Amino acid sequence: MSESIFDKPVDRSGTYSAKWDIKDGELPMWVADMDYLTAPAVTQALVERAQHGVFGYTDVPDEWYEAYISHWQSRHNVTLNRKGLVYSAGVVPTISSAVRKLTTPGENVCLMTPVYNIFYNCVKNNGRNVIESPLVYDGQRYHIDFEDLEAKLSMGQTTMLLLCNPQNPAGIIWSCDELARIGELAYDNGVIIVCDEVHCDITYPGKEYVPFVSVSEKCRMCSVTCIAPTKAFNIAGIQTSAVYAENRTLRHKIWRALNTDEVGEPNAFAIAATIAAFGKGIQWLDEMREYVYKNMLAVKAFLESELPKVRLYPSEATYLLWLDLSAYGVPSGVLQKKIRSHSGLFLSNGEIYGGNGKDFLRMNVACPLSYVNDGLQRLRDSLAAIDRGEL
Repeated sequence: MSESIFDKPVDRSGTYSAKWDIKDGELPMWVADMDYLTAPAVTQALVERAQHGVFGYTDVPDEWYEAYISHWQSRHNVTLNRKGLVYSAGVVPTISSAVRKLTTPGENVCLMTPVYNIFYNCVKNNGRNVIESPLVYDGQRYHIDFEDLEAKLSMGQTTMLLLCNPQNPAGIIWSCDELARIGELAYDNGVIIVCDEVHCDITYPGKEYVPFVSVSEKCRMCSVTCIAPTKAFNIAGIQTSAVYAENRTLRHKIWRALNTDEVGEPNAFAIAATIAAFGKGIQWLDEMREYVYKNMLAVKAFLESELPKVRLYPSEATYLLWLDLSAYGVPSGVLQKKIRSHSGLFLSNGEIYGGNGKDFLRMNVACPLSYVNDGLQRLRDSLAAIDRGEL
């Protein structure tokens, strides 16, 4: 079998990488970026832009709108309205701006937990209250407790729901029926949904996510959606994204919020990277998805053979794996530190995602298979030491 371009290790030292700012000998498999070179078309576009040598203020051209519209039409069978698209300098800044503009201090923002940990920061840092609607875990899969969700959304003090679609950290693809019910509950209770769909292009082969705005009129009218090429093409550091809203009032408010917070203008590379990614990077994207899927299968096989006490959540999207280590009876925050100190394997502590995250660790497998194999061996050695009572 010929070597894949994704098999090649990339030395990220000297690049100020947050992921690789670690001790010698450690292996980071935590924060959500990839250890792959981005699509060649993206690199070429950035090189050409850099060679121009002038990096002044940048407008958002027609080609940027066309890139998003064309991609969502061909990839996700959704027709985006050009007027509904607004440039933003990142999904997280957009969510924070939305919280500030669309809610008031002291109100509740609902999270369906466990969920992307930065959601908590976006709420709490802006003086709003987090109210959780925990997902129900039956030992195999998560399910939405719609009775609880309705109770939380019908509270007069709850004015926003942050929705992760596909879901991070468990890689859940919400069904059309589930999204429709969420949208109906929100709309009927006057709750605004901010939908984070940044992982939407990283689904496993044969799987497709459902864009929230495609589900129903109520979903379209009660929501703003955050989309971007950043996760799918490993360009998070470029800081480029879009907000989509068909509700004219919500769209104006989010546009006003982004410009008030000064995160509504692109840097010199953001536009070129986006156009190249969506326009010329699809073959690379599909090859990356296939590689990540095989990495997931390698993890699954290893756990079944070598670590039967660790259960892999049956994810359908993202390159992030949700490992159930509840059989060890140790909170994940403690477990993460023990594993890192023993073997140097750096995983994400599940506690930060809320819900029942205390029983889980999150593993990023967007890396060469050799890294995955190394990480699995380190995990096995550390857990064996814990079983022996040495840690």
